Amino acid sequence: MNHRERVLAAIRHEKVDRLPTDLWATSEIMQKLETYLQVESTIEVYDKLAIDGIFRVWAPYVGPAVHREDDYWEDEWGMGYRWQPYGTGVYDEQVRYPLAQAETIADLEAYAWPSPDWYDYDALPGLCAEYPDRAIICGYSENYYYHWRSRGSELALMDLFLRPELAHYVIKRVSDFWTEYTRRCFEAAPGLIDTTTVGDDWGTQHGLVLSPRNFDEFYRAPMQRAVDLARSYGIPVFHHDDGDMRELLPVLVDVGIDVLNPVQWRSGNWDLQTLKAQYGQRLCFHGGIDNQATLPFGSPSEVRAEVKRLVETLGGDGTGYIIASCHAVQAITPVENVVALFEAAQEYGGLIER
Repeated sequence: MNHRERVLAAIRHEKVDRLPTDLWATSEIMQKLETYLQVESTIEVYDKLAIDGIFRVWAPYVGPAVHREDDYWEDEWGMGYRWQPYGTGVYDEQVRYPLAQAETIADLEAYAWPSPDWYDYDALPGLCAEYPDRAIICGYSENYYYHWRSRGSELALMDLFLRPELAHYVIKRVSDFWTEYTRRCFEAAPGLIDTTTVGDDWGTQHGLVLSPRNFDEFYRAPMQRAVDLARSYGIPVFHHDDGDMRELLPVLVDVGIDVLNPVQWRSGNWDLQTLKAQYGQRLCFHGGIDNQATLPFGSPSEVRAEVKRLVETLGGDGTGYIIASCHAVQAITPVENVVALFEAAQEYGGLIER
């Protein structure tokens, strides 16, 4: 199998020659890997470590110029960012929430909402061609994420109770934008897109960030809309969802997700054997290798042992699992542990007796 075939077979729960792999990592980790492996590009890192990967492609932004000055910049949504160093690396942290002062529907209507017209969809086939024989992810929908990024997390959650009409309005506008953007991506690159993101971060370290009732009232319908769009084009749904979101998992499966990422099992102490037994026929799992403790603070042998355990549980039937870290590998992580992850994936991903 080539890289793309292996990933797609795992998503479809078909037989694979070995379990596929993927890498999410900060830019600092990627630079460390290039130095350690004596290569000069991301794709060479993937080749050196036999990482299959799922490569993200966006339609390039070609809309009105966005505001930039010194270390501050805004995106096309008017969300503002600054580089924030945290010791071992740097993140672009959001510092401006463009709808934070909105108090009425009129205020929301006056906001300069971005347009799906501001993107070059014709560029997508060429961008996909940059990753031959690799799985491509394209298209996007995260309604809660963009709700709180527009309003601020506290206001977004308070709106559900105090200003539900504002919440419904913002969520619909977000959903309308990403639905049309994604539809145009699908139309521009037929047969080239292997999966699409319909995600959100519903979990905290222990439990949900909101109640299942709030999810049903505000977010389920727009999420179903995004899943149905992907289904209409025959494209599997990759669902990113941090933290302990287990209480919502039955609903998400009913909505129609296909891949669950990042399986952050230390958040709530998941039983991985039970997870596979309950959902393994319906979901492909992506992630699971812990980046809160094992990867940053464990030894290479501990990383290898964890890979073996995840292969035996989430990949216990020989498919339906893509070996990867549970979210982006952070800059504090020893590069030897990242290498150990993928060496163990090669050793155990196809050789554990089933």
